[in-house]
Amino acid sequence: MIVDRNSDPIAKSIPVASIFVDKNHLMDPKLASFGLAYQEASAESDWAELSEEKRKRRINILRGEILSREKPDVIVQKHLAQAISLLSSPLRIRRDELRDKIENNKGKWFAIAKDIPDDIAERLQKSVEENHLQGFVFQNSIQRWYTNPDLATHLTGFTGEITEKLESGGKAYRMIGKFGIEAAAEQYLAGRDGRREHKRDVRGLVVPGDAASLLPPRAGLNVKLTIDLGMQAIVAQELDAGLKQYKAKKGAVIVMDPSTGEILALASRPHFNLNHKQGLAENSFNYAIQAKCEPGSTIKIIATAAALEERLVSPTTIINCPHLLQENGFTVTDDHSGGMLSFEQILQKSNNVGVWKLAKQLGVKRYYKYVHGFGFGERSGIQLSWENPGIADVPSIPIDFSRSSFGYRIDVTPIQMATAYSVIAGGGRLLKPKIIKALVANDGTVIDDFPTEVRGQPISPATAKKMRAALHKVTLLGGTATKACVAGHKVCGKTGTAIKHDPKRGGYVHGSYVVSFAGFMPADNPAFVCYVVIDEPMTTEVPRYGGSIAAPIFSKIAGRLAAHMNIQPTEPIEEPVATR
Repeated sequence: MIVDRNSDPIAKSIPVASIFVDKNHLMDPKLASFGLAYQEASAESDWAELSEEKRKRRINILRGEILSREKPDVIVQKHLAQAISLLSSPLRIRRDELRDKIENNKGKWFAIAKDIPDDIAERLQKSVEENHLQGFVFQNSIQRWYTNPDLATHLTGFTGEITEKLESGGKAYRMIGKFGIEAAAEQYLAGRDGRREHKRDVRGLVVPGDAASLLPPRAGLNVKLTIDLGMQAIVAQELDAGLKQYKAKKGAVIVMDPSTGEILALASRPHFNLNHKQGLAENSFNYAIQAKCEPGSTIKIIATAAALEERLVSPTTIINCPHLLQENGFTVTDDHSGGMLSFEQILQKSNNVGVWKLAKQLGVKRYYKYVHGFGFGERSGIQLSWENPGIADVPSIPIDFSRSSFGYRIDVTPIQMATAYSVIAGGGRLLKPKIIKALVANDGTVIDDFPTEVRGQPISPATAKKMRAALHKVTLLGGTATKACVAGHKVCGKTGTAIKHDPKRGGYVHGSYVVSFAGFMPADNPAFVCYVVIDEPMTTEVPRYGGSIAAPIFSKIAGRLAAHMNIQPTEPIEEPVATR
């Protein structure tokens, strides 16, 4: 099974069966006559009173009579009609369709029905045996079933059937993981299928009484994930509500434990149904790890944290931040004239000019050492396939360097943003995001634990603490993220708004935005980091900024997560003012 961190099942295997046709047996009149003989014998008036031995004798006598009076092809056709009559209704296949499946298949061994529920297959097999029908073989197998098929779809993934050639020349069918954790943990989940091989004579018939070779199956291991299904449900519900409210189709939310790197919830949209695979072709793109885009102002933690770490500034350093800064051949502007701003106010007001001044002090080489140190430009190492590494190449011209400092000319992924903010929330360490928590045997024995992996230490714990204090002020009055607040709690975070780049024509598509918010709480001892990104909101009800779209979604998620995780309020909650 795949289970969540509380051992609640996410994916499990249920027994099913497939019915195969062995045409060598089905088209042999000597064998087909058994079914016809039983049909005649069981219709006789004294059949119920006969002993088992007398019934066998009666069937054999009638077989001889049938073989002598009927032509071989007539026997085969009558037997086939008898089988179709018995099988079609339970299998919910029309008789003409079932006949066509059997008669027009050129193979000698093929399936006519797969993934039949175990109880139905058991009844059918008993009926086939009782009626002495020949050429129908039942094979037991398993089918993957997902308990919450619309939850954590991209993370969980799915299985699919492959065909393998046996040494004997025959075929075997096997289920393998093809996407998500089902694929990433295939080596642990799969175990080994059992196999039984029979010998056949020159006519292709199974040799009765042959001692068939047997390879017993070996059970796979249960995979315990780091996600919490309760938290996953909260994230999914609020993401869906936000996409609907702000008229967007694409986006993602990632919740991460900054002390361990464990992914507590991960939702990407659009998505699909795991059991029915509805929408799979168009919605299998995992936005959380595959989408890359320019992040906007959420990237400003790099220049600010690096400037603190290099002791170029302190939290109270004052910097002149005019509306427009003329550089050699280009300008850096901000929508609002900041004037004289402290280091913390540059983050609070998300001032482009102030951030560029800090990045320029660092220099391009030192600045990009921190960009890469925070994990940008390379895969995070999350245990999922097809992760996008993003683009964080060192720019060769000053204008590109300036743009990268406040969120353009650099492509990031949501998982990279979540891990980058976990650096600040988690004391300066860059962690590898972890999805698999442990491998567990069927008897509950933990076979293996997956430890926390530290990829680097880009900043010191002291710098991380100063950054948390600055990011808390972003959510206070005067900051860009007041709508990210959660009553009773100190929240940290940063908004991001980026105009979308046009990859085909170049330039930017004005009116088309990616908005985001990266935050964590409680501010003094963060229990989780939550990154929210919404791609192309089309609403006209609110301004299309990170602070007015992504931040409110974060607030709703964080408030519910705090209750779920039993995080106690530390701040006074204002009572609503009564009105008349």
